[in-house]
Amino acid sequence: MPKYVALLRGINVGRNKRVAMADLRELLLRLGHTDVRTHLQSGNLVFTSRGRNPDALVRPIEQGIKDRLGLSVRCLVRTGKELQAVIDGNPLRDVATDGSKMLALFLSHRPDPTLVAAHDPSALGPEQIRIGERVVYQWCPGGILVAPNISAYLEKHWMLTVTARNWNTVTRLSGLLDET
Repeated sequence: MPKYVALLRGINVGRNKRVAMADLRELLLRLGHTDVRTHLQSGNLVFTSRGRNPDALVRPIEQGIKDRLGLSVRCLVRTGKELQAVIDGNPLRDVATDGSKMLALFLSHRPDPTLVAAHDPSALGPEQIRIGERVVYQWCPGGILVAPNISAYLEKHWMLTVTARNWNTVTRLSGLLDET
């Protein structure tokens, strides 16, 4: 059965949208997924599913969170192969020397090329930002808190959902997929 990673946007950040990881694991099990694991307290789930289309898994997870936990949360799902492609395709690997300062900004869908041309995020940091396949890479040498907020920029100008993970989390999730 295929293995997936679900990336939930904006849970357990500050005081809003608090969710216990045990509740998320139980929810995915109730949805029929197996080998469900969580990583950290920020909405990272690894699981196995009979479903063959990662995009078709999104809506039931989002609806389950709304129905059972009372929260409206966006979810992005990637296959193990897609996650590995993000890792292999990292164009900043030679300069991004600290995984806690390197971000992968996962996109809900491919952006409209016209919007990309009109609102190229790399203009905000030409040496630190690169566009990939349904991902934007951002190196934050001075730290994430002082770097440009690319997530908000992309959501506003490209009209899609974005959820970011630091590089340490991305590579750990890939490792968890290998363990399930």
